[in-house]
Amino acid sequence: MTERAAPWLMRTYSGHSTAAASNELYRTNLAQGQTGLSIAFDLPTQTGYDPDDPAARGEVGRVGVPVAHLGHMEQLFDGIPIEAMNTSMTINATAPWLLGLYVAMAQRRGVEATSLQGTTQNDLVKEFLSRGTYIFGPEASKRLTVDTIAYTVAHVPRWNPINVCSYHLQEAGATPVQEIAYALATAIDVLDAVRGSGKVDDEDFDDVVGRISFFVNAGIRFVEETAKMRALTAMWDRICRDRYGVSDPTLRRFRYGVQVNSLGLTEQQPENNVQRIVLELLGVTLSADARARAVQLPAWNEALGLPRQADQQWSLRIQQVLAFETDLLEYPDLFAGSLVMEAKTAELIDAAQSELDDVLDRGGAFSAIGELKQRLVTSQTARIAAIESGDLRVVGVNCFADAAGSPLGGEAAASILTVDPGVEDSLRRDVEAWRASRDQAAVDRALDELRRVAGSDGAQDNVMVPTIALALAGGTTGEWAGALREVFGEYRAPTGVGTARAPRRSLEAVAARAREFADTYGGPPRLLVAKPGLDGHSNGAEQIAVAARDAGFEVVYQGIRLTASEIVAAARDEDVDIVGVSILSGAHLALVPELVELLDDAHVSARVVVGGIVPAEDAEALLALGVRAVFTPKDFELATIMDRLVDLAAERRGAEVHATA
Repeated sequence: MTERAAPWLMRTYSGHSTAAASNELYRTNLAQGQTGLSIAFDLPTQTGYDPDDPAARGEVGRVGVPVAHLGHMEQLFDGIPIEAMNTSMTINATAPWLLGLYVAMAQRRGVEATSLQGTTQNDLVKEFLSRGTYIFGPEASKRLTVDTIAYTVAHVPRWNPINVCSYHLQEAGATPVQEIAYALATAIDVLDAVRGSGKVDDEDFDDVVGRISFFVNAGIRFVEETAKMRALTAMWDRICRDRYGVSDPTLRRFRYGVQVNSLGLTEQQPENNVQRIVLELLGVTLSADARARAVQLPAWNEALGLPRQADQQWSLRIQQVLAFETDLLEYPDLFAGSLVMEAKTAELIDAAQSELDDVLDRGGAFSAIGELKQRLVTSQTARIAAIESGDLRVVGVNCFADAAGSPLGGEAAASILTVDPGVEDSLRRDVEAWRASRDQAAVDRALDELRRVAGSDGAQDNVMVPTIALALAGGTTGEWAGALREVFGEYRAPTGVGTARAPRRSLEAVAARAREFADTYGGPPRLLVAKPGLDGHSNGAEQIAVAARDAGFEVVYQGIRLTASEIVAAARDEDVDIVGVSILSGAHLALVPELVELLDDAHVSARVVVGGIVPAEDAEALLALGVRAVFTPKDFELATIMDRLVDLAAERRGAEVHATA
């Protein structure tokens, strides 16, 4: 029988509610044949807040597992042998802290840090550009990344301290060329910073290069995606050899994990998402020379809400069927010698190299955040416009939309995971009890040392050392991040909407209505695009802002993570007609009622609309509160949304005119 290649590491991206509930899910998934863990953390954990912080309201345990202290980390991995497990953590701004908790847990178990395997994502460039869970500015973020890399290479040598993540760049609209170039620019910027830090000996730098890993996206155009992976593999090998002088080819490997595209999953005809996921998987597995080392697949119903364990199992089974039933792993690279694949790969390499050179000429990825963000918003605008026009066909959305009914519709489509609202209160009590039970003096000493090291430029000072000490002393996520906020401050990334445009004939009629509106009421309709809570996924909000501006609205958009009070103040001061609230974390029922109440208290008459992944029953509850419209992913025609917003603005202005008559 033909010898088969080893399959890739199989994961599901998961975590919810509490550490104990997530531990049960992980052990179930491992028993089903999953071969690694991919931890999803909730937004307070990702952005450095404890469950009892007012900023965490409505977000605790909702999109991932809350980990506020070492006790939670121990609950999360109860009964799981971490010395034999490959653990991936999707964590960025608080990556040093979560890694510190993991190392501290290993110490308490008597497990040597040298045996730990896994990954911290730790890519802040893509957080500034797309995902939004940053805390500190570019230079401070780079410093924390450098410290994490320097520490792991010396003390946790089997750990991948950074997972340069182009995945979210594609979700934010990046073309394949942009995805390649911006990911490689990030890796170069980080490696240059490590080399210049004095925190790694010259003889160990090759090992640093060898520990850089990547996390990529794979879209539905799986032939082009295969070429993209081959281009990344070739370009990374060349960078490692020519820029960094790495002679060992094993240290120049493009080591990457993947989650296939979630952006393309649709609320309409969600059964089509199954075949989308399967086809996207081919883009990272067909080419043996550029095959993913780890794969996690989304679930078919992610456009509807949080998937259940059974949905995750289905995605795992897709991987297992491909790996164990087909003959894919019996052959060498299927595209070796392919003229078509070689030509497409060369085309991508040439274009990506030009884009990469431009970023490097601008000072590197961290220095070019504003320019790169603007380019991504422009690319996403063009993509949305192509879907609206029908030039980019999406089955079940803008073509073949008539269907006999979904075989996964009805109760199955509605069966998404919901988080018990009582989880948040329980976690508040938990963290209060944790603080009461510890040696506060030891925590204070650890925090003081953390602040000192963070403020030091010395090559001998590494923030990971006091971070691990704080974890062992009983510090919390909020305390760690709070101490560093005192040193580094906080950052607000550029929105990228300033000059992004894509010609849309579909908006011409709405723009004409906006001009008539301005003639009637003495000025254009005014829209405030607001993102409350900790959700940083801003792609939808940005596209609404761009489309509204192009349709003739006056648009106010101040970025992500605004408090309800800040939104009310902006609505009042700018005298907007509409407050458009974007929430993708599922926290709408916690955050929107507070906002509506505060707007009423401030006598702001703006009409409130909500956009996000909102189940039908939640939409009814929001409408009953006085929200005037709820838009979900199925509402892809921006012209229709803009038309509705003009109606609401006219209603508000007309009511004001009537009231003053």
